[in-house]
Amino acid sequence: MDEELSMDDSNQLLDSASDFAYHPGVQNDAAAKKFLDRFPLSVILNTLQTKPDVPGLEDTLVVCLERIFKTKYGASLIPHYMPFVQVGLTADSHSVKRLACKTVTCLLEDSDLEASCALQLLIDYEIYPLLLDCLINGNEEVATGSMDAIKKLAGFPNGIDIIFPADNKAATDLGNLVAQCSSLGRVRVLSLIVKLFSVSRSVASVIFKANLLTLLEEGVSKKNDTLETLSILELLYELAEIQHSAEFLSRTTLLQLLCSLIGNSATETILRSRAIMISGRFLSKDDSHMFIDESSAKTVISAIDGRLGFLQSQDSDECESALEALGQIGSSIQGATLLLLCLPPAARHVIDAAFDRQGHGKQLAALHGLANIAGKTRSEDKIILNADAEESLRHLIYEVASRSSKLTPSGLFLSVLQQAAEIRLAGYRMITGLVARPWCLMELCSKQEIINTVTDASTEATKIGMEARYNCCKAIRKAFVSSDLVSDPAFAGIGEKLDEAVRRGPYLARKSVEAQPVVMTEQRF
Repeated sequence: MDEELSMDDSNQLLDSASDFAYHPGVQNDAAAKKFLDRFPLSVILNTLQTKPDVPGLEDTLVVCLERIFKTKYGASLIPHYMPFVQVGLTADSHSVKRLACKTVTCLLEDSDLEASCALQLLIDYEIYPLLLDCLINGNEEVATGSMDAIKKLAGFPNGIDIIFPADNKAATDLGNLVAQCSSLGRVRVLSLIVKLFSVSRSVASVIFKANLLTLLEEGVSKKNDTLETLSILELLYELAEIQHSAEFLSRTTLLQLLCSLIGNSATETILRSRAIMISGRFLSKDDSHMFIDESSAKTVISAIDGRLGFLQSQDSDECESALEALGQIGSSIQGATLLLLCLPPAARHVIDAAFDRQGHGKQLAALHGLANIAGKTRSEDKIILNADAEESLRHLIYEVASRSSKLTPSGLFLSVLQQAAEIRLAGYRMITGLVARPWCLMELCSKQEIINTVTDASTEATKIGMEARYNCCKAIRKAFVSSDLVSDPAFAGIGEKLDEAVRRGPYLARKSVEAQPVVMTEQRF
């Protein structure tokens, strides 16, 4: 078949490409080979370049080629068409640029070519600088495709040398690019750095040694572009979720910068809220405390505590963010201990708000936070804290109860379980974490209405609610059978009720009922 198609042939190609592109399910090697036997790849690529004005042709061929290159057979052809990839990365069409970026990913991901050969092709055709140009100047889809390809490249040991050149004056040096870019370009390059940081600890180490994390520090410190600062804070939130982040971030000034944002009343509320959430995320994992020293953690907690003290009874988004952040910090055993033992204990804000019905959002965030502090998200051997922290937790809850009309923690727990479904769900989580403490178990067993609620499978109407109630019931039963109450005749009825509820499972709302005949007058026309 000639590479230059007639109009009839173009129409045939469009129809066949459309069928292939939008065929439901995954296209396999056999389907790709059959299609390319009829329409050779060189013909498709030539048509894509020479007939961009035919309605629907470009978009259809782009989708078709994406599916072809995702097959092993299609990916094996890419090394023979690198000039197309090179031209595609500089095309005016965003669709073609996106295709070229995805083709690079397929070359690295699905091709049977040896890694060294694939990387050499990228060097020979100067693909990496073109990918960076797509990242900075392409539309959102092109930028995403470029970022995916570069991230895939970073997964190869020798790919690191391409991305991080030894010469820091090179045009592709990421630090130099940030200095030369527009605001949008800077954020995209910083986003790439975060994506690369997540690839592995070794790549993260290269990024740290190249001082690229200082670019994020500089971005957070800026005062003249709220939108850019907010975008960089979002990247920091993503960075905080990476497993090995604490090891490197603890050697930067990022935590101090976040604390400055939190404590600055002149900072816009949305920036303060994000800074609070990011700080909580940084301290939420156990291994964070291996690298972040206790004084730094206390500084973060103190900053959030001070902000909550300033907000006091306000039901604002910032207040909810602060309560949620304290809950995240309390997820780890070290974080929970710090929250309960610092002076005054920052956990008091969470416990006060958890039983305050004046603000729905605040109460919801606080209940989930209290569940985390109590150990809901920790492994079984890390639920109980040291003696001082446990006494602080018990004291704070009893103190809130004494100031309320309920007078006892059991009254507070029941009040939570009598509220809307969202609050009840958070209440189940809270009780599941707290019930490992003997004093909490005794409070629960002293209130028959609580036992009735958690053992009644008809209490909840949603799947997530049913499962939360059931998990709570199981946790109470587990604590009950491990306690002295199991041998106390006064609590025998509670033990039986818990046993039966656990045996029924989360979803069985009622015992099976036999079908009953219905007698009624016959309907006649």
